[in-house]
Amino acid sequence: MVFGLGKLFGGKDGVGEEVSADEAAEAGKVEQTPTTFVRREAVFSRERRIAGHLYRLQLLDSRLGDAPTPRQLQHDDLLLRSLCLSKQEESWGSLYGFIPLSSASLNNPWLERLPSENTVLLIALAPETEDSEELAQRIEALKAKGLRIGVFRQPKHPAFPTLVMAADFAALNVADHQGGSIRDFSVAMRSAKDVRHLIELFGANIETPDDQALCHRCHFAFFHGPFVRFEEHWEQPKGDPHKLHLMHLLNLAQGDAEIPELSSALKQDPVLTYRILRYLNSPAIGLMREITSIDHALIVLGRQRLARWLSVLLFSVRDPDFADWLLVESALTRGRIMEILGRERFPAAEGDHLFITGVFSTLDRLLHTPLAEAIEKLHLPTNIRTALLERAGPYAPLLAVAEACEAFDPDRMAQTSRFSGLDPKAVNQALLSATSWASEVTSHWE
Repeated sequence: MVFGLGKLFGGKDGVGEEVSADEAAEAGKVEQTPTTFVRREAVFSRERRIAGHLYRLQLLDSRLGDAPTPRQLQHDDLLLRSLCLSKQEESWGSLYGFIPLSSASLNNPWLERLPSENTVLLIALAPETEDSEELAQRIEALKAKGLRIGVFRQPKHPAFPTLVMAADFAALNVADHQGGSIRDFSVAMRSAKDVRHLIELFGANIETPDDQALCHRCHFAFFHGPFVRFEEHWEQPKGDPHKLHLMHLLNLAQGDAEIPELSSALKQDPVLTYRILRYLNSPAIGLMREITSIDHALIVLGRQRLARWLSVLLFSVRDPDFADWLLVESALTRGRIMEILGRERFPAAEGDHLFITGVFSTLDRLLHTPLAEAIEKLHLPTNIRTALLERAGPYAPLLAVAEACEAFDPDRMAQTSRFSGLDPKAVNQALLSATSWASEVTSHWE
């Protein structure tokens, strides 16, 4: 895997950017609007890469738009306002943002604030919304704004036959269906005579690898659910020489090694040398002269930038699978969340340390070894080591928040954020921004 190098070292993510006077005034009107913590769940493509994320609330009873209508209306409103008040420009990056909603919420005013690009509303048809014509008109209005529409399979609902034919996605809650009905749904959607456009199949709540494989054979395009586990098979063995060499380079970068020593070690890996030169000569950097030697490159890059680069390279694997992509995203997102949330708490020079802390919090899963054993091999600054090994020190509270963002544990999310003095809006903003940033970085991995 090779990634977008300009993105790796920062760039705009929307956090802290200037806004116009009108935008500031409008923001002031809704600043006190209640929000809650948002969770994101990976959605995979047929190519086994992350294609987007499904967003819902960090609540134990959060569902896919199909809770009893009064409760679902509350959930939908809270989810939409939490996303809208936390989002930045192009919130989802280059990936899809899937948002499950009840059809009873399609007139919610917060829908107007969602980013139009790459947003997909996954609609569960509420019993109270039976007027097919009215629903179809509302869906067409939303599509005209650039939103894409998915409809969950509900064949007994009177509006389903009409609406699913107008949708961009046909969704199925796989956990509630047997293999025969999954195949029948696929055949019905692909053979419908009234469809003049491609309807892509979305499998939600896929619980096992066998179910995912069945959906793949049935021509589903997107796959969501707990079928991916971090404990799945890994391509990289514990003693992978490539990673051992990268860890050696990290130690040199974090230590007192001189430029000639670093240069000599880097030249042992021609591919790594190529990637560094490729980054520095990319348009994103904008250097006036081409850099052709690794010695000159190291002077331009600097030790901290090199350490950041090497920490991410540790997570590159050959022929990545579902679990590989999840681990990469977890590492990048944790690091970026810590970096964003730490901007107002730490000097700018510590941003790379915060990023590396988040990335290395997943090192045990990468190397299949206890974290203490993995960290022992690296010469890391004290604050990073203390946060990772003792869960103490100045970086520990932000690390706890970054980890809680992917834990799907509402109490833990609330407690860690409260301890860090962070409200849901700040955490959601960091999560969405970090997710968008990570998607841009990994979109260029090969």
